[in-house]
Amino acid sequence: MAGYHQNLDQQQAPAFFARGPSPLARLAFFSALSLTLMATDSRLQYLSSLREHLMVVLQPLQLIANAPTTFYDATNTYFSTHHRLLNENEALRKQSLVHAVSLQKMKALELENTNLRDLLQANQSLEEMSQLGEILHVGRDPFTKKIIVNRGSVHHVAEGAAVVDARGVIGQVTRTYPASSEVTLITDKSLTIPIQIERNGLRAIAFGHGRDNTLDLPFLPANVDIKPGDKLITSGIDGIYPKGLAVATVTDIQTTQDSPFARIVCIPTGGIENHKQVLLVSIKQPLNSTETISKKPSLPTENNGAKNNTTKAPNIKKTPATNAQTPTNITTNPATAANIDINAQPKPHAEE
Repeated sequence: MAGYHQNLDQQQAPAFFARGPSPLARLAFFSALSLTLMATDSRLQYLSSLREHLMVVLQPLQLIANAPTTFYDATNTYFSTHHRLLNENEALRKQSLVHAVSLQKMKALELENTNLRDLLQANQSLEEMSQLGEILHVGRDPFTKKIIVNRGSVHHVAEGAAVVDARGVIGQVTRTYPASSEVTLITDKSLTIPIQIERNGLRAIAFGHGRDNTLDLPFLPANVDIKPGDKLITSGIDGIYPKGLAVATVTDIQTTQDSPFARIVCIPTGGIENHKQVLLVSIKQPLNSTETISKKPSLPTENNGAKNNTTKAPNIKKTPATNAQTPTNITTNPATAANIDINAQPKPHAEE
């Protein structure tokens, strides 16, 4: 019996699961299979339809899983947006009231300016045309500052039109296509813009810096009357940019003893890289010479002087009948009306 129990103890209990490959071998096999399937799918795209069907099946589950987060975000957005819109609405109402008062004053000044120009027989200010455009994309050249807008020659956009936003000038149309236009920003190194200091009326030329969103005012003496914080506006003397548009603000002035010129750095006022909607402003071409002359008041001419002389004909008709042809000669020959009038005075014996 003792030997029998000893034989039973030496027998091993059977395994509950049949043993297969080792875990390391399984990891290597499935890793190789995954890499093979991924490489084949990226090359042949044979699992794209399967993924689409799986996404259709799993989309309701994703919506249910994301429902709490979506509801929280929507609620938070609603209340924050509502509060922000109320504050923005109140600010816009105040701004609208201020602008309405300013427009009333500007209308009165415009009427007064028109009346003064009429009295002085001065040329009227050039009229402006504007249309709204939207930025499509940025230029592909990383070394230039250009954008593409969705207005072109079919929309009557011409090269040279100024491009502005709600804050100031941002660029100029440099090339037009049928349905789009290329706009060069004022910070591009190839673009210049005539400006005027708002504080003292000093005129200068602003150049784009190119490497950063700044402008330079070169070739100005070191003692120039420009201070940090001065506003730069368009002077309008080039006939391209309307007068009075905001361009930039002076931020830094550097002078050295080695150079007689000052280095003046300005930051553009307009949103060079901020807004998507812009306004394309162009100036109407002035009237041609014939239309301009026809609208100007006529100056006194020799014919007018001759007509004035013909009014004196009754005094000349007092001469005898032998000289009765003299008034006829005066009216038919205006060029010598003045000389004939003087020489045709009646003689004393003729009065008798």
